[in-house]
Amino acid sequence: MSYAISPIGHIRSCFKEKFAIPRQPQLAPAARGVLELLPPFDQGEAVEGLERISHVWLLFLFHQALEDKPRLKVRPPRLGGNRSLGVFATRATHRPNGIGQSVVKLDRVEPGRLWLSGIDLLDGTPVIDIKPYVPYADAVADAHNGIADAPPAPIPVQWSESALIQAGEQALRLGEPVVELIEQCLAQDPRPAYQKPTPERRYGARLWDLDVHWHYPEPGVIRVLDVQPGTDG
Repeated sequence: MSYAISPIGHIRSCFKEKFAIPRQPQLAPAARGVLELLPPFDQGEAVEGLERISHVWLLFLFHQALEDKPRLKVRPPRLGGNRSLGVFATRATHRPNGIGQSVVKLDRVEPGRLWLSGIDLLDGTPVIDIKPYVPYADAVADAHNGIADAPPAPIPVQWSESALIQAGEQALRLGEPVVELIEQCLAQDPRPAYQKPTPERRYGARLWDLDVHWHYPEPGVIRVLDVQPGTDG
């Protein structure tokens, strides 16, 4: 028997492309967005009670990674992208039915909108359900994961003087914690682990409407080069 699933809403996110999105939620508390609910869930009745809850689970679709042929094994970024595991032992985006889940902080509740932080979702992501986080049931004290038992160790993020000034100016324009967002995302080293960057190589990502560029002046260090409003097209 087959089932049809329809989105209940879509995420308006600070992440405009997949590169540099944290690989798990809560690793970048400054990552913010809004879940805009679709009818009939855009009515106040659907979110009544959420104002008493600090965090929610979002079930969503990896809409840019949907595939017709299921994968039995994947290469998770946590293992450097060059070792494979069974798909069910990972949280890789290439999944049966393309379903993902994230626990995110609920900052504000309005009819038709949920204001979120600590997100790891791409702009436009279709959300298929919301469930309240229940600490006594969802936080398992003696749980363990031998593959990912702790968050990746952050790497130092340095700034050029001009980039830090630019980021501060854009933070005022957007009303968003731009400096913190950049530092929290880059500290997780978004480049593929198998790449060995040279100081001459520039990397970039789109956060909000900003193009952020950085390089690796030495191994294990990131230096932000510039933060500029992006140009599309």
